[in-house]
Amino acid sequence: MFQLKLPDIGEGIAEGEILKWMVKEGDKVSEEQPLVEVMTDKVNVQIPSPRTGTVTRILAKEGESVKVGQVILEIDSGADEQPVGSTQASSASTPSTVASQPSQGQPAAAAEGVLATPATRKLAREMGVDVTKVRGSGSMGRISDEDVKKAAGQGRTTMAAATPTRPAGKPNEERVPVRGLRKIVAERMTKSIHTTAQVTHVDEADMTELVLLREAFKGSAEKRGVKLTFLPLMMKAVVPALKEFPYVNASLDEEAGEIVLKKSYNIGIATDTESGLVVPVVKDADKKDVFEIAAEIQQLAAKARSGQLTLDDVHGSTFTITNQGSVGGLFATPIINYPEAAILGTHKISKRPVVREGKIEVRDVMYLSLSFDHRILDGAYAARFVNRVISVIQDPKLLLAEIL
Repeated sequence: MFQLKLPDIGEGIAEGEILKWMVKEGDKVSEEQPLVEVMTDKVNVQIPSPRTGTVTRILAKEGESVKVGQVILEIDSGADEQPVGSTQASSASTPSTVASQPSQGQPAAAAEGVLATPATRKLAREMGVDVTKVRGSGSMGRISDEDVKKAAGQGRTTMAAATPTRPAGKPNEERVPVRGLRKIVAERMTKSIHTTAQVTHVDEADMTELVLLREAFKGSAEKRGVKLTFLPLMMKAVVPALKEFPYVNASLDEEAGEIVLKKSYNIGIATDTESGLVVPVVKDADKKDVFEIAAEIQQLAAKARSGQLTLDDVHGSTFTITNQGSVGGLFATPIINYPEAAILGTHKISKRPVVREGKIEVRDVMYLSLSFDHRILDGAYAARFVNRVISVIQDPKLLLAEIL
């Protein structure tokens, strides 16, 4: 019997959510046939079958979060096999892990047939509990840490309490499970708010020169098959400011007590999709011209909306830009894309009366909002950074030098 465990997809990912099973118990499967779709770190990954055989047991439900190394499916391949730690997920290198050892003094075969995570098995060994004699309260008899503690006489809950019940909905309510991308977004936003000391600095930029410059380059972009929006132009305006103010392009290593100044300029672009917010990354934005960046943003946005982003597409950002201009609103206070030091919010461009050299003129104006981690940089430093971004936007010569 072959046991398929959730593979280590890489990048320090510890768990994934079962989105969709592509097989059911009793199905015949062939090697490399897709078995299950898993969401991890805002990316969907299909896990193929490492064996040809028959699916005998599916051990995780759709919507369930499972740990790396946890058995999720069993296949009868007609061979006497030891459980294997993991298989290779699509587009990812996945080293195998070793099956957890049975509790001391209990038969190995019996222990392997018990549905429990390696962490729970370890807890049972430490507490002297024989997992083969524990009644699991989880799905399909899965043994939890609380079940082990109860068996050891230390549990604080009853079996009934260990399995939460869904509250009954009211006639005028609809309950939507928090799962998939929405669940990951919720977890990330909560971690960012509770970990960082967030402050938002707001200013406004005269976008008139940028609007004219975009109009001048739209034709050249179209000839290359690229749609030139304001986002790649803003990205090019941000890069020189990040170089001049390196603490904005940084993160905090709390364990080491060090601020890590990044020497790469990988800009995350917050992208709205039907499932939720994702942040694909334009790598080395300082080394690409505006047309290359526009093309890459186009490709990443398309992949995001079709659910085809890879782990490489969403990892490695050093600074993030979120654009709400197309949606509207005066300005917002974006939440930092943890563990980065800051995020820049751009908003709609509006024609407003502006005083220039004692005269009132109608100009194109946009609010900028920089949310930053006050543990890494101070308010004055953040304000100078935004001033530098504005100076590039408003000076056609500076902007032109950055664009090409």
